[in-house]
Amino acid sequence: MHCIVGLGNPGSQYEGTRHNLGYEVVDEIAQALKLRFKEDAGEYLLASGTVDDHPLSLIKPLTYMNESGSAVLDVRERYEIPIEHLLVVCDDFQLPLGRLRLRPRGSDGGHNGLYSIIYHLQSEQFPRLRCGIASASTPKDKSLMAMYVLEPFTRQELPEVKAMKQRAKEACLTFVQSGLTTAMNLFNSKLG
Repeated sequence: MHCIVGLGNPGSQYEGTRHNLGYEVVDEIAQALKLRFKEDAGEYLLASGTVDDHPLSLIKPLTYMNESGSAVLDVRERYEIPIEHLLVVCDDFQLPLGRLRLRPRGSDGGHNGLYSIIYHLQSEQFPRLRCGIASASTPKDKSLMAMYVLEPFTRQELPEVKAMKQRAKEACLTFVQSGLTTAMNLFNSKLG
């Protein structure tokens, strides 16, 4: 089984914010596959289905961003998901808006959701898809970043965000169907 985890914060006040990009990408996948999210035994929403006979679970942790790791660990243990089949989708303020970066492993890069997952899994060895959110409105002062990621995208940014979410959806489906290397080759340098 493959598992795609979209990071974000639950609640209507966070909808459309930069930090909820992971949620929005898994929503796009669920819509494309006609899957519905429902509450599961853990602190997350779950949508299950198949992609070309590959079993797939989509996860939206309900633990808030900074505690995402506890939900991811629960899902991984409950469904016995191999770590190489676990793909985490999140925003990245160090990547330009629209850029995707798939990696097989790595540090948290200053992302609290990834930090929590690394802490709970006791490993950096899981694939992740980072979706760029940096633009002209990104603050130079890093102390303002926490507020920035909780703001909605500007109207001017929305067309690029929509296109990025579509590419991210395709990258995730390629990961499930053809593997991480193929997805990296197709989507890491592609902007549109």
